[in-house]
Order: sequence, then C-alpha cells, then structure tokens
Amino acid sequence: MSIQSILNEKVTSAIHQAGIQEEFNPAVRASTKPQFGDYQVNGLMGIAKRHKINPRELATNVLTHLDLDNIAEKVEIAGPGFLNIFLKNEWLSSHISSLVQENTIKMTDQKKQTIVVDYSAPNIAKEMHVGHLRTTIIGDCLVKVLDYLGHNVIRANHIGDWGTPFGMLIAHLEDIESNAKNHQQLSDLDMFYKEAQKKFKENEEFANKARKYVSELHNGNKKIISQWKKLIDITMSQNQTLYNRLNISLSQENIMGESFYNHMLPGIVNDLLSKNIATKDQGATVVFLEEFKNRDGNPMGVIIQKKDGAYLYTTTDIACLKYRYETLKADRILYCIDARQNQHLQQIWAISKKANYISEDVSLEHIQNGMVLGDDGKPFKTRSGKTVKLLSLIDESESRAYKLIKEKNPTLSDAEITQMAKLIGGASIKYAELSKSRTTDYIFNFDNMLSFTGNTAPYLLYAYTRIQSILSKSNLNNSLEQKYKFIITNNIEKQIALQVAQFEDVVKTVAKDGTPHILCSYLFNLSGLFSSFYESNPILQESEEIKNSRLLLVQIVSIVMKTSLELLGIESLNKM
Repeated sequence: MSIQSILNEKVTSAIHQAGIQEEFNPAVRASTKPQFGDYQVNGLMGIAKRHKINPRELATNVLTHLDLDNIAEKVEIAGPGFLNIFLKNEWLSSHISSLVQENTIKMTDQKKQTIVVDYSAPNIAKEMHVGHLRTTIIGDCLVKVLDYLGHNVIRANHIGDWGTPFGMLIAHLEDIESNAKNHQQLSDLDMFYKEAQKKFKENEEFANKARKYVSELHNGNKKIISQWKKLIDITMSQNQTLYNRLNISLSQENIMGESFYNHMLPGIVNDLLSKNIATKDQGATVVFLEEFKNRDGNPMGVIIQKKDGAYLYTTTDIACLKYRYETLKADRILYCIDARQNQHLQQIWAISKKANYISEDVSLEHIQNGMVLGDDGKPFKTRSGKTVKLLSLIDESESRAYKLIKEKNPTLSDAEITQMAKLIGGASIKYAELSKSRTTDYIFNFDNMLSFTGNTAPYLLYAYTRIQSILSKSNLNNSLEQKYKFIITNNIEKQIALQVAQFEDVVKTVAKDGTPHILCSYLFNLSGLFSSFYESNPILQESEEIKNSRLLLVQIVSIVMKTSLELLGIESLNKM
C-alpha cells in the first residue's frame, strides 16, 4: 500500500471520529515544499464549509483523533485548516525497503476490471503515418500500465477493413497478380491505393468491376473474400513490423476490424426501429438525439443506414460497443483516438445507452489526443507537403541516433552502435510523445527528442546506465534488500525515498486518467534527484553500514526506473 493510501485511511478514520459521517475526500497529497511537511491534508476546509464549521476547529478536532504515532514525527495545523505531516525517517526507510520484492515492485488495484483499450486502428491498403503515432503509443502505454496493475486488459485494434473502396482494391489486386512484373507494387501500399483510385476514376470497365466486387464481397463470394483477406494480411504484416520496431505490444490476435461486426448491423437497425429510437427519414434510418443540436437548434439526426441500404461507421461502432459489453464483459472501455472524434463517440454512447446495449455502470472514456505539428506549427508534413510515414520517421530517428552514439562512443563496434541506435531511435519517438500532455498539440523535433540533456529518452537511458555501473562495480548480491537496512542519513536521501514512495500513486493516476506524461515527469524528477545524490554522496568509500544502505537505495531506484521505462514501452540499456 502506498504512503498516500495509508495516510488517507488514517485521516478518514480521524475525520469520522471527529463527527463527520458523510462521504468525503480527505485530499491527502505529497507536499511540493518541504517546509509544509512530507504530506498534506487539504480536504478539511471543504468538509468544514459544508458543515458550517470553523476549519481550524475541525482540523484541531481531527488531529486529536489522528493516530500517526509510529508514522509521523509531527503533524501541525497550518493556515486556515491544512494538516502538514512530517514522516519519521525510520518509518519511511522501512516502508521503502518493503516495496521491493524479488527485484520488482509489486502492486495491484483493489478492484480488478475487464478493460478494453481501442487504439492504433490503421486502414487496410494504406501505410501507417504520423497521424497514427499518438493513438498507438499512448494506447500501448496504457495497456502496459493496466496490465501491471493486474487488470484483464483486452487490446482492440479496430482496423478499417470494410467499405466500398475494397471493390476497387480487390480489382486492382487482381490486375497486379495477373501481371507478374507488377507484383512488387504491393510493397508500396500508398502507391497501390492511388493507382486503384486512378483506374476507378478513369476506366469505366474497371469501375463497374469494382462495384460488382463490392456486392460480391458483401454477399460472401469465396474468391473475393480470399482476395480481401490477402489485402488485410499484406497490410497488417507491414504494420506488425512497425509495431515491433516501436516495441508496441499489438499482434494479429488483437485485430478487431470493422468487418468483425457486420453480422450484427441489420439486427441493430431493426432493434432501434422497433424501440422507436430510430425512425425513417427520406428513405434513410436516422436517430434524432435531443442531446445534440444542429445549426437550426433542432435535434441532430445521426444516420445509421442510408436509403440505399448501406451502413455507416456509426452503426458499426454501436455494434462494437454492444459486443464489448455483452461478449467481452467490459467494465471500462478506453478509446484512444483523435480529439476531433469526440462528438461521434458521444453520439454512439448516447444511442447505445438508450437501447440498453450497455450498462450505465460501464465507464466509457475518450482518451483524446492532440495533433503532431512541424516546426511551422502546422500538421507535421514532409517538405513536399505529404503526410509523414511512420516507417520513414523511425528510419530517420535511428539514423540520427546512430550518428550521435558514434560521435560519443567512437570505440564501440558498428554492431553495438546499430543495436543501441535501434533502441534509442524508437525510444526517443515514444518518449517525446508520452512526455507531452496528450490533450495538447506538440511540435515534433528530432534534435530535442534525441538530446542527452533534459526530459528525453536518451537522458533517462543514460541515467539508468550510470546506476547499473554503480551496481556492477559494487558486486551487489541480488538479495541485498533482504540482508541490509536502508538508513536515511541526509535530506537528499529522504527526497529520493519520498519520490520512490509516490511511484504507486503515480502509476494508479496514469491508469485512472490516461495520462502517461505524469509517469514521464515522475521518472525525470527521480533521475534528477538521483543525479544530485550521486554527485554529493560517496557510496563505495563509506563505512560498511552506510555503503550497504546507499547501495540498497541505488538498487531500489534502479528497479523503479526500469519498471517505469517498461511501462512506457521503453527497453532499458545496461551501458551506453
């Protein structure tokens, strides 16, 4: 249990004993300034206001019931009614030592949930581009964090694998396969898609064949279905290569494309009509939502079936939500997609709730992300104005990382440099993304993200290798934490101990709010504190007791850093 959780329980009990029985949040938080203690209780003023009590009187009453004798050296009332808690060094030392079990920090959420995380979602027969960067990286970080906390996490890669364009794509694939010379065109998916579009617009015979194939695809023609599956396999095989290079945990088994829900669509439309949630309007089937207004101030109409019988993304997404609740038994569903999709999500959620396809108890969350911008403040493009492909982005990052490492470590072999460059190149892209608040746009800059100073992946990876060097020189036995005692001897050691103690709260905040940048900030701050400690505190030259105590602290910091990097999807290095 984290220190914040322990103090929350103690303070809550004292508030109850002080006569307050309602539900409340004691708002126990780590202090930002040491003069205000190690932790603060900030919720008493709000409680006092609701009960029309003087907040300092309430604080005094709570303090008489607060049992922190073994935990705190003192608790003081500050300002209008804050409580400042100063922890005992001995208790903090013992607590930190107890966090490490078998060279790992184990924690679980109290309530295990089934959580579906919808992320990445590339389109078939198109290359993944910079627009897929944030959803893919943020989503994968969140599934790692939720996995770590013991939840049943279901990765859902909702690929765009259905719709009218597949007629022209299948027709073009057929043409390519009939001409062996053109078979290599399949390696360039964007070129493949553009050529299919061009033929569809300029060649009426091809266009008619494409329309016919759409119909045959929808009717289950085995040959057409086989070609359709081939397009999916080719695309997702290329995408899997990108996932692997970025250390993304998605695989083939996580694919749940639009086509997966096709069989549900007719039943959903009929059900919504029978429940009078949907109505016929000019031949189309429409749901009018009072919660959303059009430009005239009237209820907005959401089409779920066109007058020609075609279904829309909205229909598919309603079926998808219904499936995730009824079949996957989701308690919580996270959509890691563009902020511009918020109204669309709100509409499918509203329709699904009206139809009782999902319980009000299920948490539906839009993990919104902003845009990736270039140095000009506009959406990140190539110099020619084209969308930046993820493959070229990774290649460029690895190439730049290779040059930097070679400059800093000219004695390393080419194989060693190449291996490091691959790891650092991908890690730098990921960390540059995760360290920014996901709700805001950010400027993509290779020089900044590959810097060995500041809040970057190279800086943190280098800081971690310094720690490994200390442990290596010490000939540390892995069972040290069981044999020796951590003793706080100065202020910087206490600051590190307090930072380590906040790890569980940080991880659970990321899981709750979908905010990986908080973990990045935490990791950067911990690295900075350790750097200050290392520069001012000898380790191996001290007495045996102090040496072992400080080595234990180094080991604990090492475990927290390695775990944090793993949760961010970044592989650590032992040397750089």
